[in-house]
Amino acid sequence: MTVLNDCNQPTQKGLHALGVILLVAASLIWGTTFPLIKNAIGSLSPSAILASRFVVAAVVLAPYLRCLNAKLIRDGCLLGLVLFASFATQTMALQTIHANRAAFISSLTVVIVPLLGLLIGQRVLLKTLLAAGVAITGIGVMSWESGQLSVGDFLLFGNAFIYAVYILILEKTTQRHPTLSLTAVQVWVIAVLGMLWATPELVREIHAIGTNINAVLYLGLVATAATVLIETMSQRWVSAQEAALFYTLDPVFSAVISFLLLGETLGVRGLIGATLVLAAMVLSQGGKDTQDNTEIETLCLPFESSDDSHLSPLTISLHPETRQLVELGKD
Repeated sequence: MTVLNDCNQPTQKGLHALGVILLVAASLIWGTTFPLIKNAIGSLSPSAILASRFVVAAVVLAPYLRCLNAKLIRDGCLLGLVLFASFATQTMALQTIHANRAAFISSLTVVIVPLLGLLIGQRVLLKTLLAAGVAITGIGVMSWESGQLSVGDFLLFGNAFIYAVYILILEKTTQRHPTLSLTAVQVWVIAVLGMLWATPELVREIHAIGTNINAVLYLGLVATAATVLIETMSQRWVSAQEAALFYTLDPVFSAVISFLLLGETLGVRGLIGATLVLAAMVLSQGGKDTQDNTEIETLCLPFESSDDSHLSPLTISLHPETRQLVELGKD
């Protein structure tokens, strides 16, 4: 965990702000995927898109599979399996459910994450619960459509739960491993599973993939490799509960970009919903409280160096609740 102190080292507040910016960037990228490639991938099946985008991402991240250890492989495979389950259920659900309805149900992750956090003993701030409620209300205003529940709805409920589990696992494991290596293992696991799942479609649609190679490359390089890397990196400094909140920006960005690039109607509901989601982001960042995974207490003590006679600061970082030593270092 990064040291937080007053000895000319990066502050946790600054790293938290960087994590927030990265999460917003990831949501913006995800929001561009549908409007930018809407017409390009119409000839490809969802499973073929999933497999091809992760194969592209895996090839790019292959150099970072060097110097792996057993714990990194274990954690990376676990994250990859959970994330593949999330993508697979979402892919199957989107074949039977409208995208707007899917956006609302998938956003239930923002509520599930803090609830699961409570079950495993995490401290959940009141403002986080309030922000989650405001965000899900905003997505509902934007996206909800009436009608009876279908199989696709239940698949997406499962997807929201699985993705919430992924966010919570990532919060714990990302602290223990190099970001690029952990990202590479995750992506390779999903690429292999995706290839096995979509082999018949890939064989039939190989020509269509070649025809739409630019869209596939964008999905693989930007919307997969970059976003999984950003997500893994940002959760070093941003809690799972906050991360889930910022992921609700995805449908907001998608609606706005579709309005700007495709001329689709945003409407009053879209404006109200987007405003509520943005208000939830502001609410989640208000006040002085921070989540327990970003709170580090650091002391700077005078320390006499063995190689010179002057005093140098010794940094001692303690976790606020466990009081365990996080990092000890000399400036």
